[in-house]
Amino acid sequence: MSGALQGLVVLDFTRFLSGPYCTLLLAGLGAEVIKIDQPRGGDPTASAPPFVGPGGVGFERASDADYGIAYLKRARGKSSMTLDLKSPEGRNLLLRLAERADVVVENFRPGVAARLGIDYAALAARNPRLVYCAISGYGATGPDRELKAYDLMAQAASGLMGITGEPDGPPLKTAGALSDMIAGTFAALGVVSAVHERERSGTGQAIDVSMVDCLFAMMMDEPLDCYARLGLAERQGNRIMRFSPFNSYRARDGWVALGAVTPEDWRAVAAAIGRADLAAHPDFSRVSWRIVHNAEVDRLVAAWTRERAVEEIVATLRAADVPCSPVRRPIEAIEWPHLRSRGMVQPLRAPDGAPIAALAAGLPLRFSRSDAGHARPAPVPGGDTGEVLARLLGLSAEEIAALEKKGVV
Repeated sequence: MSGALQGLVVLDFTRFLSGPYCTLLLAGLGAEVIKIDQPRGGDPTASAPPFVGPGGVGFERASDADYGIAYLKRARGKSSMTLDLKSPEGRNLLLRLAERADVVVENFRPGVAARLGIDYAALAARNPRLVYCAISGYGATGPDRELKAYDLMAQAASGLMGITGEPDGPPLKTAGALSDMIAGTFAALGVVSAVHERERSGTGQAIDVSMVDCLFAMMMDEPLDCYARLGLAERQGNRIMRFSPFNSYRARDGWVALGAVTPEDWRAVAAAIGRADLAAHPDFSRVSWRIVHNAEVDRLVAAWTRERAVEEIVATLRAADVPCSPVRRPIEAIEWPHLRSRGMVQPLRAPDGAPIAALAAGLPLRFSRSDAGHARPAPVPGGDTGEVLARLLGLSAEEIAALEKKGVV
């Protein structure tokens, strides 16, 4: 078998997470992803703590064999080369590489690629079939397009922080850089869509992905503009306001998440907590009433859960086919046999293939015929420069050595 995107050549100018996550997905689907970094500095995550190496994990780099854990995760399955895009020779080499590529992905601030002379217009002039994907915090258009943004700012600007947390608590960001990874996922979808469309039109196109747009689009599945008119607080904690009960509840030894979405779910919950009489109650039987009086519903469920262990609660609810789950800590999720059985917990390896004391997630896609995953570890930063230039551009060893001497690569 081979990856679904085998044969697709991707030039990757991305840094940090939104862009690298996009190209990580493309690499996991079989594309040839070539990371291109500046000769001086390289990928900032390679030299950013926490590190892992032969001596274990730590906040200080103990040896040259230590790498940033983020780099080892995000660069899996990719090649790495260096190229000084600010030099005329480096830019010329990039234009030549673009002629051989299918896709370019970058996450510069809007305007930077144009100043470097490597924006879509410049590269498409050399290769009209090129698909060019640009990811940024606020997008390539609009009055705030030039603002600098990381995940925290994107979550704040999009409104997501405003609806995350308890009603009487402060706004909170979601754990993990959600906006980066969602934007990276949307970007990968955009790339695959544009490559598919190119098969019909014969021409590539530019894709503009905004971290804020992606969060806002997902958040607005809820009728948030109607909350005030419905008398609802913007922050609903762990609830989805359209259902009741639908929350996390304290158990004797932990927490359990459970939810009633259908009338059958509610009847099953009522029976499980010893209140079968509420299943046909003129008020409790109506989800509209339960939503308005959710605090009362939560008190009934919480009174039942806090007297029982998580294992007992989950067993009782699952026997009644009620959607529920223990609230796992990350380390418990890593040890969960279900995720292990699906290959979602993968050992992380050093660039030389040696195992190291860290884990990574597998690719969350399964195909009936195509390979998918990150069999190759992250590369040595810049370690594939010579091979890429020789294979794609036909440069000789002497020519590559001369470019190295000048600092172009």
